[in-house]
Amino acid sequence: MTLTMKLFRRALAPGVGLCAALCAVLAAPSAWALGERQIVRFEAGPQAVVLADKGRAAPLLVDPNDDAGVRRAVADLQGDIALVTGAKPVLANSAGSATDSVVIVGTLGKSALVDRLAAEGKIDAAAIRGKWEGFLIQAVANPMPGVARALVVAGSDRRGAIFGVYTLSEQIGVSPWKWWADVVPARQATLSVAQGTKVSDAPVVQYRGIFLNDEAPALTNWAKEKYGGFNHRFYEKVFELVLRMRGNYLWPAMWPPTAFYADDPENGRLAHEMGIIMGTSHHEPMMRAHDEWARFGKGAWDYSKNAAGLQEFWKQGLRNSHGQDRVITLGMRGDGDEPMSEDDNVDLLEKIVRDQRAMIEKDTGKPAGEVPQVWALYKEVQGYYEKGMRVPDDVLLLWCDDNWANIRRLPTPEERARPGGAGVYYHFDYVGGPRSYKWLNVTPIPKIWEQMHLAWQYDAKRMWIVNVGDLKPMEVPIEFFLTYAWNPAAWPAERLPEYLRLWATREFGAEHAVEIAELVEGYTRFNGRRKPEQLEPGTYSVLNYDEAGRIARDYAALAERASKVVAKLRPEQRDAFFQLVQYPVAASANMNELYVAAGQNHHYATQFRATTNDMAERVQALYKNDVELARQYHAIGGGKWNHMMSQTRFGYVNWEQPRANVLPAVHRIDVPPGANMSVAVEGSAKAWGAYGLKALDLPTFDPYVKKSHYLDIFNRGSAPFDYRIESNQPWVAVSQASGKVTGEQRVTVDVRWDKVPAKPQPAVLTITGPNDTRVLVNVPLRRADMPKGAKGFVEAGGVVSIEAANYTRALAPEGRSWLRIPGHGRTDAGVTTMPVTAAALDVKQGMRLEYDVNTVSSGKVTLQVTLAPTLKFQPGAGFRYAVSIDDEAPQIVNVHADESEQFWEKIVSDGAAVFTTEHVLAKPGRHVLKFWALDPGLVVQKLVLDAGGLKPSYLGPQQSPRL
Repeated sequence: MTLTMKLFRRALAPGVGLCAALCAVLAAPSAWALGERQIVRFEAGPQAVVLADKGRAAPLLVDPNDDAGVRRAVADLQGDIALVTGAKPVLANSAGSATDSVVIVGTLGKSALVDRLAAEGKIDAAAIRGKWEGFLIQAVANPMPGVARALVVAGSDRRGAIFGVYTLSEQIGVSPWKWWADVVPARQATLSVAQGTKVSDAPVVQYRGIFLNDEAPALTNWAKEKYGGFNHRFYEKVFELVLRMRGNYLWPAMWPPTAFYADDPENGRLAHEMGIIMGTSHHEPMMRAHDEWARFGKGAWDYSKNAAGLQEFWKQGLRNSHGQDRVITLGMRGDGDEPMSEDDNVDLLEKIVRDQRAMIEKDTGKPAGEVPQVWALYKEVQGYYEKGMRVPDDVLLLWCDDNWANIRRLPTPEERARPGGAGVYYHFDYVGGPRSYKWLNVTPIPKIWEQMHLAWQYDAKRMWIVNVGDLKPMEVPIEFFLTYAWNPAAWPAERLPEYLRLWATREFGAEHAVEIAELVEGYTRFNGRRKPEQLEPGTYSVLNYDEAGRIARDYAALAERASKVVAKLRPEQRDAFFQLVQYPVAASANMNELYVAAGQNHHYATQFRATTNDMAERVQALYKNDVELARQYHAIGGGKWNHMMSQTRFGYVNWEQPRANVLPAVHRIDVPPGANMSVAVEGSAKAWGAYGLKALDLPTFDPYVKKSHYLDIFNRGSAPFDYRIESNQPWVAVSQASGKVTGEQRVTVDVRWDKVPAKPQPAVLTITGPNDTRVLVNVPLRRADMPKGAKGFVEAGGVVSIEAANYTRALAPEGRSWLRIPGHGRTDAGVTTMPVTAAALDVKQGMRLEYDVNTVSSGKVTLQVTLAPTLKFQPGAGFRYAVSIDDEAPQIVNVHADESEQFWEKIVSDGAAVFTTEHVLAKPGRHVLKFWALDPGLVVQKLVLDAGGLKPSYLGPQQSPRL
């Protein structure tokens, strides 16, 4: 194949769609286990290991000398089988009398029975031996005298055995969220596993965990009410949840006055017993909580002045956690999650790390290199690293995102050679600038996938930990994060829609799974556009592209669909559905409608509409609805989740959460007596009666768009009036040609295109109201002026708007390809390049997308390209793309040229980065718009060619018609 042929082959193989569909079909039976092969059957097959049938359950055998965490997990399995079948298995050390089937659980080297089966070759121990947290689930015949069949769950280590047990629990239909979200499993009469079944697995990411952070007021007040605080009774529930999702690592709640080890000595002991590896956050070194310094520290938090005091403080942290599984945080930041000082004292920081490692050696009696340690390169600490600070190569480097789910840095090829490895600290919640976001899930799964896929491919896979805030609102992204960490290869981008369908099937059954998955995908994608805490009355345009109205309607449609689903669910499923689906959908819809109503209120006030006051009342009513939704949440299960939705969410004016919810300001007007008609049209802030206004102009009607437009006939007085609309052209249609207006009447105007003559006369609507008031409204029309055979996107309203995934051609050199990421865009999918670790390209290598467009305009135009807000995660120059139209020289754009905080705040707030270039169209007609990806990691989402018609809005115009 010649180089030219390689460049111009289709970069996406024709069979990709078929493969994705086939994957979905093949994976469908594994809904219980979220994409894994289903091994548990709900009928008794021939020679199968029968776990439960006809009211009886197979005994669960576990060695009394095995790890306490393994024995706890088996006890949980005992309860899960009873929950699903009604039959509670016997928990025993041996089979006792002859029996048909048993379940054997154990750790290699800890369970005599498992070791004997391995020695006899009855289980494939080689599949997991020596692996970190590996497990084997295997059905075997005649495992011991008097027993015909056994299902063996063996672990390479204690956590491997625990994960094998909880995998089996999930296989029988028990959700990890059975307690934390009240998910009730479907009842089954029979559970069995076919003879010959063998499944082995082990994680890709070594440390996989969550960080309970920013936990006041919601989680803090809940924990106080239910448990008296963050004690071992609280953490027992958290530990089990993490383990059921096959996570193994935790940074505990730490907002003052909370301290994991000091508040309850049982916390650390229980974590170790259950199998949780503990750590402390990025600014809490040496296993001590931030608040402990205020309680027990002596002197200044300044190592240059108080080294002895800090060393003794840190030594106590090591003593508190001695002998327990832990990853020790190194380094030092300022007191209270702040930079340590104005000066980047690299020498002092390196000395701190050396001294900390000496303390670790003394505490453990081991070389420091044999004790897991992490250095979090958070905020300014990354700057220390870039200025030359280094830690020993055995220390794990924890790279971080920007607190807004965009990874700041990933390892270079040289850094990937470090034996300590690398990881990522990620966020689903944040307190800080440009604005805190804590209330609900706002991070779409495709966004998580795209960023953590980068982490995986750049070998930052020693540790993944995510800030989950109060935990409860983040159920869906938490589980996806940990599932993806276990095996990223199992979840390619094309399987992302399937993930939520499988999740919904496990939680609520197959009948409504597709609908529920779409609800969750919809609200998280909508919230990802603009976080609820950042909404303002003017976020979405009330004038252009019907944007505010569409946003409110789209959310309302989701809420309506959720209401219909809940009515079809079994009563015992409805509490879980409210927590996981209905509340976030309804509350998000309500908040967005509230801010849209506030925006309309402001707009109406400028036009002196009598309905200005109605919109103010609407804002108040929607706020009361928010209060009611939270009340319903807190009442679930007799108050089980009281306080969980108490996070303030209205009234932000800066980064800090308001002390109480504050509604956006609304306007009220004095409405005079009598009737006073006015008219406003779509897309214009002006209303009839404005000085010098002789007529109003509707947006231009387009034969390719064939979209209706609207006008509002409204009252500026308190008395109702009659109106009448007349058209001078028969091909103009109005939805309501006459009627009575008390407040306002929206009238839809459309064109009967089959009635429009070849050379139409100008169309004008005459609206007659009280006191013989007449308002003229022009109905502008565009001719069907595209040449025959034209293909591609068509200019409409002075723009050509294109969703990036709808390219005409995708071209790539050999070894490269374009990847569509479903849902990774504010209005549709995103497109990126593969592999993400590839070297940079130049324009001549031809890695580009092409879009056929047709314009009626010529001359100067601008091109807006919308990208995901990808950060410069590798050292060196900023990442680049190039664009051109037709055969003009490509323009190269450095997306990281602007390093200002103001630019960063805008792109993370918008959830997108928009760049503009200028071009010249030599003539109207067909053109080819070209987008080159020169550096990997960029995700293109939307392109808008502006020929002078682009209007202000948040999301931009909807996609143009395509011939």
